[in-house]
Amino acid sequence: MKTTKILYWISTGLVSAFYLMSSSMYLTKAPELMQGFAAMGFPVFFVTMLGMAKLLGALALLNPWSQTLKEWAYAGFTFTLIGAVWVHVETATPFIMPLVVLALLAVSYYFRMRVRRGAALKMTMAAA
Repeated sequence: MKTTKILYWISTGLVSAFYLMSSSMYLTKAPELMQGFAAMGFPVFFVTMLGMAKLLGALALLNPWSQTLKEWAYAGFTFTLIGAVWVHVETATPFIMPLVVLALLAVSYYFRMRVRRGAALKMTMAAA
């Protein structure tokens, strides 16, 4: 159980760090990022919207607020990353980074489920 928790927190920490750094680039409208979005045909407001979503999602993954909120963050990141891979493939731009983050997100979710199952089992055994 201890190794599972460590792997969960390492993968979740890496995903959250990626999204926190990414959101800062989006919210400050980094010039190279804006050029890329303009080249792909996305409007400027979309960059701000994604930046806020990334920031809030990263915070939801790190904090123990609500399990439902975490589920929504995982789902939102999954859809966003699948979309990012698709857009990068269609525009012939590098797509490896969103694919790597998607795999890391899957690892984080897998170990989150293992930690939750272990905690539920522990509570069941304590009640018996």
